[in-house]
Formats: sequence, C-alpha cells, structure tokens
Amino acid sequence: MALFESILRSLNQVFEAGVAITALSLFIRALSFNLRDRVSRSFAIVLACVMFVFTGEAVGGAVNNPEMIPIWVGMQWVGILFLPAALQHFSDSLLATTGRPSRGRRRALIFLSYLFSLLLVIGMSVGFFLDQIVISEAKYPQLISAPVLVSAAFSLYYLGSVVMSAVNIWRAYRRTKLTASRRRISYLLVGVVFLAIGSYPYMHLGSSFALGFPVLFISLVVFGNVGIFSCLLIMAYAVAFFGVSWPDRVVRNRLLKWLLRGPITVFIMLLLLTVAIQVSDYFGDRYTVAVPIISVISVMLTEHLITLAYPYLERTLFHQEEDEGFYLIQNLSDRLVSKKDLRQFLDAIMAAICDQFQVSTGFVAASNEEGWEIVFHVGEWEAFKNGNLEKDLVKKVPEIGGLRPAQMYSWGDFWVFPLYTTMEEKLIGMIGVLKNAEQEFDPALIEPLKVLGHRATQALEDRILQKQLFVGMEELSPKAASIQRLRAASRFDQSEIYRELNEAQSAQELTTWVKDALSHYWGGPKLSESPLASLQVVRGELAKHDGNSVNALRSVLRRALEQVKPAGEKKFTPEWILFNILELKFIEGHKVREIASRLAVSEADLYRKQRIA
Repeated sequence: MALFESILRSLNQVFEAGVAITALSLFIRALSFNLRDRVSRSFAIVLACVMFVFTGEAVGGAVNNPEMIPIWVGMQWVGILFLPAALQHFSDSLLATTGRPSRGRRRALIFLSYLFSLLLVIGMSVGFFLDQIVISEAKYPQLISAPVLVSAAFSLYYLGSVVMSAVNIWRAYRRTKLTASRRRISYLLVGVVFLAIGSYPYMHLGSSFALGFPVLFISLVVFGNVGIFSCLLIMAYAVAFFGVSWPDRVVRNRLLKWLLRGPITVFIMLLLLTVAIQVSDYFGDRYTVAVPIISVISVMLTEHLITLAYPYLERTLFHQEEDEGFYLIQNLSDRLVSKKDLRQFLDAIMAAICDQFQVSTGFVAASNEEGWEIVFHVGEWEAFKNGNLEKDLVKKVPEIGGLRPAQMYSWGDFWVFPLYTTMEEKLIGMIGVLKNAEQEFDPALIEPLKVLGHRATQALEDRILQKQLFVGMEELSPKAASIQRLRAASRFDQSEIYRELNEAQSAQELTTWVKDALSHYWGGPKLSESPLASLQVVRGELAKHDGNSVNALRSVLRRALEQVKPAGEKKFTPEWILFNILELKFIEGHKVREIASRLAVSEADLYRKQRIA
C-alpha cells in the first residue's frame, strides 16, 4: 500500500506540473496569436491564474527547503484568489461576443471582483487573511486561515463567482444557434465549472480526511488534476475559434500541432522521468545520471514520432472529406518553381550549351507583357546588354506557320535559338550563345541544342503558368478572406451575417487596380472599367470633368503621381527614381529595357521599385 501511495503521489506531481506547463504553453499561444480578441484575452488571464496555482502547488510540494515553501505556496494562493474574478471576466466576454454586451453592471461587478481579489492578496501578504504555513502529516503544505469570517467570505465569494460565471456562459449558450458553436460553448461551461472545483483549496479547511484516507484522498487529487488537464485542452480548443478568420480545419490543425510539440511532449518526458525515479528508488540506485539522458531521448523520440505521424493524423482528423484538388493546393508550395530554382535550372542548361559551343557567354530571353527580357545570363553582361531583341531579332523569327525546323539565327556576335511553346506554337523565348571566333558553326550542335532548348521551354512555360496562378490567387484571396472573416464572425453572433461582404479591400488588391489603371492611362478597358472609379475620391472629381469617370480617374492618378514627385527640377538622381519610373513607364510609354538603361538600374530592381512607386 505504501508503494501504491508513493506511485500515486509521484503521478500527482506529474499531472500538477503538466497542468502548469499546459497553462503556460496556452498562455503564450494566446499572447502570440489572437490577443486582440476579448474572449482570448480574458481566457489568457484564466490561464495565468491556473499556471500560478499549479506551479506553486507542484513546486511547493516537491521542495525540501523550508524557506522556499512559503514563496511557492504564496504563489499558488495568488492564482487562487484571482481566479474567481478571471472566470467572471471570461464569462462576460463570452456573453458579449454572442451579441449581449455589458450595460455597465457586469463590467462594474468584474472591476469590484478584481479589487476584492487584490485586497485578499494584500491581506495574505500582511498575515490578515492567511498566515501560518503548516506541513501536515498528509505531507501537503498549506496556509491556515486565521479569521473564520474572512475565510467564509472568501468561500462565498469563490462560490458566487463560479455560479455567476456559469450563468453567463449558459446565457451565451442559449443565444447561440449554430450547433458547432453551441457545442464549443458547452465545452467552456463544463471546463469553467470543473476548473473552479478542481482549483479550490480544500486543504485550508482541514486535513483530517487526507490523514484518515490517504490513498483515497490522493486518488481523488490525481483524478481532479487529470480532469483539469483535460478541461484546459478542451477549453483551449473552444477558445481557439474566437477572434480568428481561419477555417475550422486550420484552427484545429494549428492547435493540435502546438499541443503535440509543447505540452504533450513535456508531459511524456515528465512521465518517463517519474517512472525512472521510482524504479531507481525501488532498487536503491542513484538516478542523477539518467535524468538528462531520459529527458533528451524522450523529447527527441517524441518530436520524431510527431513528425512522422502528423501527416496521417492530419489527413484522418481534419481532411477526410476533402477532394484531391485540396491536397494539390495544400502541397502547392512544394511544387512551385521559385526564381532561385529557375535560375539554378537555367544555369545548368546554359552550362551544358556553353560546353557544347566551347564559349563562356550566353543568355536566355523570355517574352512578357512589356516585350522581352533577359531572365538569365552567363559571362559578360556587356556583350549583349545594349542589343535590342525586339527590334533586331524578333522580326527575323517566323511567328506563323506549321512545324518549324530547328534552326539557328545570327544576331550580331550571337547564335540565337528560338523557343516555341509546346501546344500553341508561339514564340516564348530564345537561347543565345556567343559565336566562337576560332571555329565555324557545326550543324551537329543543333540536336543537343534541341534537347536543351526543350527543357528551357518547359521552365519558361512553368514560369508563365505560375504567373497566371498568382494572378488568380491575388484575385481570389481578398474574396476568400472576406468570406472567412464573415463566417468566423457569425459563429457566435448571428447579426454578423448581415454585414457587407466587401466592406474593405486589401491593400494588395488596391495596388493591382492602380497598376492596371496606370497601364491604360491614355485609354483602355483597365482604365475605363477600373473598380477605382467607384471610390469617393474619384466621384468627387466627376463634376470637374462633366461626369466623365475616365477623365476623373485620370485626374486623380495624375495628382497622385505629382505627390510622388520631389521638389525642384527634374533629375535622374536616386531621390527622383520612383517618379521617373512612373512617368517614363506609364505616362510616356517607354519599354522596361529602355527605362532600366536610362536610369542605370537592372530590370529586376526596376520592377521592385515600380511596385514601391
């Protein structure tokens, strides 16, 4: 029986530490993700109280230094004394979220509860409320209450706060109509009641029960701590849906990953350490060396198992009913070809081509909306940067016809091989390689060039498809975000469903509209049909332009352009570069290559500065 009691005590310490660590982990998560939401903020206060209670209880029951015990027991009581007020605050926030905000009475009552808790803490520190620390025969340190009336007042205050909190949450439950939202609020109701019951300091009322029935007592304590541990997880799950616009599957996914890699991993480590200590004590061996070894191995193995099992766990728990298109989008980042990936691939192709031609200079050019651009080059840039692909070379390459024989074109000091799309037979790019002055062109080089050119064509086609995909995603993202925000807001307050779906547009969408309007500044559908025409700043200009929305929008754009312009005479200096890019590109209609050469910047840098402008 003594061994069984010892095991129960050790298991209780594990769960006390597990509750404290879980509360700390969830508290950090609340501070990191959705602290702007009122429910999440108030729940973070509840978590802080639980963290104080169980940290003080776990450490206070484990330390052997009599001088340290009062500090940890006092810490435990700080959490206990503030917990009733925190529960009232949390329940009020929950009720307000369902469309029933406080009219002043609930807010005033919460303020008085916090004030009363603070007074009790001050009274405890000066010995008025709880003073003497006693380590009873039950081996639990506790504070003994001095004035009976004060202790009774605290118990009534604690009970009243719990009842009031439960009533508020029940009112929130009745106001919520969605089945899923009702289920989550019911989790919170059960969690608050169990948390309050499990955190109440029964030992300060007396320890006779613990002395008379030690095994039963410690079994009840273990059961209570397991319940609190479970309730914390359930409450964290329910609160995770407040203040975020993510889909439910994303909320569950992120919370599960956080719990697995944090509290669950630490709990497994504590459990293994406790088992190791108990076994070592039983055989009379020292376990000091085993502690760091078990700690490191348990954490590493647990993290490794989570990494291996999580994809299957995620698919089983969250994505069982999704179609294949969902998994394709989910893994899209692994399939995309980044700029760096494209450069590495083209670098390998150009290295092979230059080896074939025994030269060290070449380039890959691609067509885009602005004309032609050099997407990759090796060797001396000066050798071809001054050439004009569009004027000098493209005219030589046929655009219409059947299957074309693979052939080379001479362009100054370069041999150029055109690249056509696979299906549409459209000119998509060119490979250029410097002529070798020491030897004539060998027709046998055409065959390996065809193979390498086909691979470069695939890379350029993927590049175009990705740009189209990104454009589609940019158009989809604001609409999807609006739907998710509206769906999330209406989880608990049904009045939110009547809100306008497109109350605010994202900055990215507005930037796209401005760029489109500027690209057709002198006329075109992107200007005449621009959504910018519906903005108030444009409508205010209609009267000055006889109701012509195109001229009004053009006037607003011109005025905005003038605001970018620095003071003084026009110059080609760094402080003028944003204005010069906008004016040369959209007002005067110059090509990107010409602008880059005139402003002495690379095309990539020009595009970056254009976005800023």
